[in-house]
Amino acid sequence: MTLVEELKWRGLLHDIMPGTEELLNKEKITAYAGFDPTSDSLHIGNLVPILLLMHLQKHGHTPLALVGGATGMVGDPSGKSAERNLLDIDTLRFNERGQKAILEKFLNFDKNIPNPAEIVNNFDWFKNFSFLDFIRDVGKHITVNYMMSKDSVQKRLEGGMSFTEFSYQLIQGYDFYYLWKNKKVRLQAAGSDQWGNIVTGTELIRRIGGGEGFAFTAPLITKSDGSKFGKSESGNVWLTADKTSPFQFYQFWINTSDEDAAKYIKIFTFLPPNAIEKVIAEHAIDAGKRLLQKELAKQVTILVHGIQEFESAINTTEKLFAANTIEGLKSLSEEDFMRSMEGVPTHKIAIDKLTTAENWVNILTESGIFPSKSEAKKMMQGGGVSINKEKLNDILKTISKDDILHNKYVVVQKGKNKNFLLILN
Repeated sequence: MTLVEELKWRGLLHDIMPGTEELLNKEKITAYAGFDPTSDSLHIGNLVPILLLMHLQKHGHTPLALVGGATGMVGDPSGKSAERNLLDIDTLRFNERGQKAILEKFLNFDKNIPNPAEIVNNFDWFKNFSFLDFIRDVGKHITVNYMMSKDSVQKRLEGGMSFTEFSYQLIQGYDFYYLWKNKKVRLQAAGSDQWGNIVTGTELIRRIGGGEGFAFTAPLITKSDGSKFGKSESGNVWLTADKTSPFQFYQFWINTSDEDAAKYIKIFTFLPPNAIEKVIAEHAIDAGKRLLQKELAKQVTILVHGIQEFESAINTTEKLFAANTIEGLKSLSEEDFMRSMEGVPTHKIAIDKLTTAENWVNILTESGIFPSKSEAKKMMQGGGVSINKEKLNDILKTISKDDILHNKYVVVQKGKNKNFLLILN
């Protein structure tokens, strides 16, 4: 399969500029994707452009990752409903260092290979570019009408848009021109929401440099139920262990639906088509075994965190699966127990509230587990609340000290899989 054929098969191709496929089949080129340093980490939504760069490198092309030290100071309006807060210089520099460390995990920077990856920062060419020079040398080549026609602008006009954000597409467009001129970059890869910004770049290459730029984009990843991809109960799913533990990361993928897993295993893994089709077929025979989700979670966890963290996540998962009673919970070491509770909402509570006949309806509402006493009572009566894996049927149930996990924890389960951790003091 050619690169474009593979991207199409994997569901990683949305838009492609005329001539791009022919160029990629004919020459080995340098291509780039950009990352704005709004955090010192990247999340699994950012994994898509990283994967695009990885596929480019796998097919012999040279990947260039741009960390947007300059564009990060402006803020991309694409896909946003409101202007985001601007970060100070120190925070941006800190975030840039964090993102560079992540990108170095995925791309091959070995100078001994024909196509080693490279990381650049657009702050390096914008820091001495005066405002007057920019509007004279760059701004004159793109009309306001042209900029106004872009979807990223149109969707924001009604609610108001600052000149800072309005200028973003021109700044990103100049990145493409600068890299084309100074780094021989021929192609930009990105998510489909960046298409307007990319086209502005190709226009600057044509109008200023008399050259030609190329591009392709990947679709924005969605869930089959319409909810936003990349979010867990505790927020974004990050690519660094300090923000999302490998165990939580593994759990995110293992809990995907059958429909989503069949799509994600093509997008987020490098398994060949025959291996993917085989596991999909085996999963269809007995979906209860969740073979598809297990293979997806395995491949992506190893890709992001490595084999040891994957094996540790598997080990903790198996222990938790076995710990379906209070005795099972007690059998977990405190380390394994706390790993399993990472990302679970917590609430501190006085121990005597649980060891005396305190009304559980009050406890469940005061701790934020339920928004109202009536809802808590209704859920309890329906058997929808468990304490340390045991159904809570008595609103005046007391907890003995022997049933407190590691002398300070109680697990409250709401519904089928919504957990809360009470920390006793």
